[in-house]
Amino acid sequence: MSIAEVLLTYDEVLATYKNKQSGKKALVRYRALFPIRSSARVAGIIADLMGDGHLQPWPKLRIDYTSKSTIELQRFNNEIHAFFGVKGRVRKCTTNRYGTKNIGVNNKPLARTLGLLGVPAGNKVFQRFPIPTWILNDKAYFARFINRLISCEGCVDTKNRYIELKMYKTTELLEDGMVFFRQIKQGLKNHFGIETTEPFLEGRTNRRKDGRTTKGIRIKIKRKEAVKRFYEHIGIEDKKKHKKLEKITR
Repeated sequence: MSIAEVLLTYDEVLATYKNKQSGKKALVRYRALFPIRSSARVAGIIADLMGDGHLQPWPKLRIDYTSKSTIELQRFNNEIHAFFGVKGRVRKCTTNRYGTKNIGVNNKPLARTLGLLGVPAGNKVFQRFPIPTWILNDKAYFARFINRLISCEGCVDTKNRYIELKMYKTTELLEDGMVFFRQIKQGLKNHFGIETTEPFLEGRTNRRKDGRTTKGIRIKIKRKEAVKRFYEHIGIEDKKKHKKLEKITR
């Protein structure tokens, strides 16, 4: 059974404010929520924001989460509400043609809190971020983290019968991205005996409009027994991906 540990105190969040009186005023509604303790819920929220979510950096300090599914957006909204007592609003995304929607949470104390808990701020492709140690070292927290990360960023290939996770990094941060994927590989093996491929880079390099280049970092779970263990011990919350996972375990 996981033992909840203190991750973040009120004073640590208050210290991020230059003006302490303004900080106390901003945090007064949330004082009773501290200290923040480790939990599967917090691990899942961090994974969501490392996946389909986004933490806008200072001065906006806003949380966004994107999905085609209104049900999925409401799930995330409920998680944030249970964690911090606030909710966001769902709106259509006008910046893409994929039919996605966005839920935005305009709450700076929440954004500061999540940033201190390890959520990267800004474009994740350009950021260094590891899996927080408290997640990596706990079986239940790690399972929830991976479940949500695969739900956001993974895919299940029903033809070739494997699970894959792929995330992009700018070429100068590829080694940092590989460290993140090696953490996943080691955690899956240590906690659940799930063997994966070695993390690897996809062949093509993508050039962005701003001239910077990115590559996808990939890892696969291919062995039949490993896929079965993933299904039994971790699973995928996304319903479509869950059905595919269920299919390749038969």
